This record gives sequence, C-alpha cells and structure tokens, in this order.
Amino acid sequence: MFERPIYLNKMIQLKDSDAIKILTGVRGSGKSSLMKLYKIHLINEGIPDRNIVYMDFESYDCQSINNQERLRTALNKLNLQIQDGIYWLFDEIQLVTGWQQVINDLKANSDCDVMIAGSNSDVLSDELYGGCSEISVHPLSFKEFLQVKQMSSDSKTIDEVYDEFEKYGGMPAVLLTHEESKNTALQGIFASSVLRDVVYKSFIKDSASLKGVISFLLTNIGSFLNASKISNTLNDRGVVTSVPTVRRYLNLLETSYLFDKVKKYDIENHEYLKTNSKYFVVDSGLNRSTLGQAADNISSMESIVYMELKRRGYHVDVGYLDNREIGFVATRLDETVYVRRVFDLSEAIDATEGFNKINDNCKKMLVSSYYQEIKQENDIEIKYIVDWLLE
Repeated sequence: MFERPIYLNKMIQLKDSDAIKILTGVRGSGKSSLMKLYKIHLINEGIPDRNIVYMDFESYDCQSINNQERLRTALNKLNLQIQDGIYWLFDEIQLVTGWQQVINDLKANSDCDVMIAGSNSDVLSDELYGGCSEISVHPLSFKEFLQVKQMSSDSKTIDEVYDEFEKYGGMPAVLLTHEESKNTALQGIFASSVLRDVVYKSFIKDSASLKGVISFLLTNIGSFLNASKISNTLNDRGVVTSVPTVRRYLNLLETSYLFDKVKKYDIENHEYLKTNSKYFVVDSGLNRSTLGQAADNISSMESIVYMELKRRGYHVDVGYLDNREIGFVATRLDETVYVRRVFDLSEAIDATEGFNKINDNCKKMLVSSYYQEIKQENDIEIKYIVDWLLE
C-alpha cells in the first residue's frame, strides 16, 4: 500500500477526539487503504490488535450485515474483553440501513474512537450525535503520482509523465495496473461507482437516461449547464427523459462524489448567480473511461486544475464579471485567488484582459498548458501546469 501522509496525518491528528471521523470520496480513491494504514499506525503506537475492530461492509464476511439489527448482532458476537478503548473502523457503512443509531449508541455507552469511510455523502448524516470531522479523500495528486512511480520532479521525462497523468488520472489501482489494462481498470471503477452508488442505491431500472446524462456531462466539462438544457438535448437524441429526472441524476452523481457542481459567482456584487453551473469529473481518467479517445485535453486540464485547488483546501466557484467568465475564484480562510486555465496564447490574452477588470488586490494566476519563460504579466502570475502541480 502507498502511504499518503497528507491524509494519514489528518487521521492521526484526530485520533481520540470526541468527533466521529469520516473519510469521504469517490470509490477507488484510496479510503480503504487509508483505513488499513491507520490500523497499522495504531498497532505501531502500542494499541493491542484486539482493541481495533475493522469491518468492510462490501467484503464477503460483512455483506449480510445490511441493517441495524444485524449490525448490533455482529458487534455483540465479537466478544470483546473490554468495552472502553476500542477503535472502531467501519468501511462503506452507508450500506447498512439504520447504522447511525448503532454508532450513536457506541459513542454514548463507551469510551471509544470511531472512524468511518464512505463513497456516498450519506455518511455525512445529521442523525449522528456529537459532531463529525470530515476528511475528503481525492484520487492521487500529480505529486503523489510521481512518488508512486518513484520518479523525481526534475526528471527529463516529467512532461511525458504528466501526459500519462492527464490521460489516465490518479486512481491508485489504475496507476498500479499494466499499460494495456489501464482502460479496462478505469472502466471498471467508473462502472462500479455508477452501478453501486447510483443505480442500485436509487433503484434505477432504466439506466439509459442516466448514461446519457453522464456522457453529456463528460463531453461538456467546462461548459455552463442546467437540467433543462441536458434534458432537451437528450430528448433530441432519442433518449427519453425529463427535467426532474435529470435533476435527480445530477444530485446522485454529486452525492457519489463522481462530479462536483460549481456555481457562478458575481465578483462585483459578491453573490451567487442562480443560472447555469459547471460540472467537473473528480478524476481526468474517468473522463477517458467513458469517452475513450474522444476525451479532449482542454476539458481534462480544466478538471485537473479544479481538483488541485480542491486538494489544497480551497472552496472553488466560477467567477463572473460584466457578464463574462473570469475563471476560478478559489477561497481559503481569508485568502482569495483567481485562477484561469489557458491552453494557448489567445486564451492567455483574453484571460489577462478579464483579470485586469477585477478591482481588488487578490492574487491572480494563469495556469498554462505550455511552458514559457515569462513568469508574470503585470500583477498576473503565469505558471506551467506541471510546475504548479509540483508546488
């Protein structure tokens, strides 16, 4: 297993806190591996193995534990010698109906530490007592990608490695798969996420319209969309659907962490616009898993920039000024950064003109797909995407 210290350290810092710790993220992003690494850390700290209980509700041993009563029965059968000082590690617990009450009872009746991992936002339940601490787990960053491949950031082949990262994304299982099997691995992860976390969970019988929505989102990454536009387009293509159905599917794709919805933000008036939003796929490789060779580098790059900002802890919106898109507005505590992905020189000129209309002193940055010697234009930083991802 590849150690991911950014996430593991967060888990360790929250150890023994009263809050329920919750790892969230798309299926295949590495949550289960982190849970196992955390268990190893606890053992290395001197916690007896009998005091650590790890349960994966997708495993063969736990598949039959699908409701509150069966979960209580399974826990009672553990015959733990002590009631206090237990570290409970529950993986994909959202598959158990009524799991929240069991967790509440564990916390109320014993001195224990609870950590949960889930591939659906259902794990962020308001039925849990005592508060929660969320740790969002993303697919591998480019930095992590290099570390797994045991490559230096100053390697002469760094640009080729970035092309691989853009093409196949950062799902750990895909990176560790042989080249000829990467597309198959990607398709399996995407299909698993859609089937388990969307179709089965929501009892969708006809998946044609869902597949249509997914394909439409992937071919329109970086474009402003709404449910009405998607519905009309699909119906014109012979895929029968409706606006309420599309809205439901969009919500399900968000709650399964496959796509992020990014709102329009009026920079001048400091308010959100209720019109169209953008949707970004959580991993550029998943774009390829559905579209194959049709996946385009521009949309993949924009998704990569968006996800990197999220990894760095920013809240991200799409800025608008004078009825014109400016780029990403990334905020973190008291910091605001304007970031625009540019693919060629004409886009760079257009982005610079847009930035110049913003009347504040916040940092402005262009992330470029091509390397250039100029690092700054007026007050606007210009960074080659590979260099920026390695900061």
